[in-house]
Amino acid sequence: MLIQVDAKNVFYYHANRAMVAAQPNIVFVHGASHDHSVWALQSRYFAYHGWNVFALDLPGHGRSGGLALTSIEDSADWLLRFLDAAGIESTALVGHSMGSLIALEAAASAPQRVTKLALIGTAAPMAVGEGLLNAARANERAAHDMVTIWGHRSRSGANPNPGMWMMGYNLRLNERAARDVLFADLNACNEYKTALERGAQVQCPALVITGQRDIMTPAKAARALVQAMPQSKLVSIDAGHALMSEQPDAVLDALRAFL
Repeated sequence: MLIQVDAKNVFYYHANRAMVAAQPNIVFVHGASHDHSVWALQSRYFAYHGWNVFALDLPGHGRSGGLALTSIEDSADWLLRFLDAAGIESTALVGHSMGSLIALEAAASAPQRVTKLALIGTAAPMAVGEGLLNAARANERAAHDMVTIWGHRSRSGANPNPGMWMMGYNLRLNERAARDVLFADLNACNEYKTALERGAQVQCPALVITGQRDIMTPAKAARALVQAMPQSKLVSIDAGHALMSEQPDAVLDALRAFL
């Protein structure tokens, strides 16, 4: 589905299900250099179980036009404008990695519009190593390799779904992204310093899902954020950073129980 935000095309996946006013809304926000497809399994489930689903492509990502935004704050402001354009008065927000910070900032900025908040593979702060930042700034293939290898709990990329090659899928996602997108996203995460302050301002129930083998956003890096949010719950899953593909059923079960 394409809509206009800031005079630019924005794509979101809705599983070919028309929006029903009486149903609750759920918006999925992807991570750095990714797009809506990372939510394929989870978003489709909710779309067929009584929810209006919006798995979006952020500006400059996937099928959405414009340039990648360069700060978490700007992305959160854009997300609220997306809600306006899509006719969403209130919604649950689910974000992964960079998307978790965007969802967090949006929930703190507009508490009346966010009913529940789920943060997957999050950290506060979400620091990015200098080597990765430099490689991404130079648009080197090494940056794609690093986020792919570090983003999974093992180099074999084993998956419970037959025929799914997670490592190759993640590489293709990064390779098809526009030039400079990965750096813009990683740098935005690295520069976002107010996650704990904003977490304390979240008024809705919050869920944090961490990967026990995550080396990009280690589980311990989310503890302070869990403590900062007044109504928060922590779920730990045996996975790396790519939780939605590594452990799709476990992530879905956690989201279902929470939402």
